[in-house]
Amino acid sequence: MGGFVRDALRGCPPDDVDLATSSIWTDTERVITEAGYPVEETGTAHGTVTAIIDGCRLEITTYRTDGTYSDGRHPDSVTFVSSIEDDLARRDFTMNAIAYRPERGLLDPYGGIDDLRRGIIRAVGEPLRRFDEDALRILRGCRFASQLGFAIDDATRFAMWKDKTKLMGLAPERLTVEMTKLLLGDHVHDTLMTCGDILAGFLPEIVAMEGFEQNSKYHIYDVWEHTAYVVQNAPATPLCRWTALFHDMGKPASAFTENGCRHFYNHPDLSVVIARGILKRLTLPHRLCEQILLLVRMHDVHIEPTDRSVKRALVRLDNDVDLMRALLDVKRADALSQEPHFGAVRLENVDALRKTLARVVEEQQAFRLTDLKISGHDLIEAGFPQGPEIGKVLREALDAVIDGKVENERAALLAFALDRRGA
Repeated sequence: MGGFVRDALRGCPPDDVDLATSSIWTDTERVITEAGYPVEETGTAHGTVTAIIDGCRLEITTYRTDGTYSDGRHPDSVTFVSSIEDDLARRDFTMNAIAYRPERGLLDPYGGIDDLRRGIIRAVGEPLRRFDEDALRILRGCRFASQLGFAIDDATRFAMWKDKTKLMGLAPERLTVEMTKLLLGDHVHDTLMTCGDILAGFLPEIVAMEGFEQNSKYHIYDVWEHTAYVVQNAPATPLCRWTALFHDMGKPASAFTENGCRHFYNHPDLSVVIARGILKRLTLPHRLCEQILLLVRMHDVHIEPTDRSVKRALVRLDNDVDLMRALLDVKRADALSQEPHFGAVRLENVDALRKTLARVVEEQQAFRLTDLKISGHDLIEAGFPQGPEIGKVLREALDAVIDGKVENERAALLAFALDRRGA
């Protein structure tokens, strides 16, 4: 039932298997255990156990109805019932309120199959009641739109918009998971454009971007639609898609108009400030957050397609080749979302940078301290005292190698180091 049936009807392989039964969970556990399969008591307060059969995890829940939701997430009480129809009545959207039993076929009391055919996301019953029960359903509706390319039913969308501020009261972990899934969706551009006013319930920073015209020869979209296209055009990874969402957030605050043309000097720095504030409210991994902020800061930096410039960029990117590739992916997405002629010029630059980066990596050119043909141990043997001067001289040696002033060869580097000693 639920997502399993929905995905099966769409011809998509389901991610998980959810079963429902009239049996109370203790009877379910007993029967499965007696059959020789392990069972985990994963949510017995709500009538749920999980059976592991042939390596597949099957979540099995007793039919139930929910009481009031004081916290907007968990029911204050649940009542176990004998009717699958009563159980389906508590589901979020009609496409998730379809059950299947081999002997009886499909059970679809709320028209979910027709909504699937029409590509409609519609709440089960009264939309406001569904969202009062669990406000995360508001964001889930947007996420389904991004993943499936479905439209949201008007009454459902109005209720999502009306209750959007309830998103602020949800656990950051839940918001982070759902928003990341939304950003990774195949139809994310359309969802950001149609649901931006709903997402503003927990991301108010996007409001300034909506309808903010760029009035520039480099752009044909306002800041929000440009952002939506950049997200869509970026690879579907959390790093690239979150970076794309944040990359121009500082534009409205940095804008000034001169001779009818808007300029956004230093907008990446403001974007970083805004993005950092949002990331503190979410629960993305710390390392991923730092990488996102670094790419936001560097997304508009012009890099010449030369060995020296690419290696300098790598130094700024923590010597991380994969992070450099991600930066180029974001730059490509940005270029594809700009005025076509100007964007084409930027795309040529990105393509040239990719070739240069590949050559730098293939030739094992030096851009990290560990790439140098000397080490701190060599400097100590040459008479340098242990201390911070060794690191300073090694960094200067790396700069000289990157700039082509010194060969990355032990004798030449030692001569350079001795010349720099005490400088």
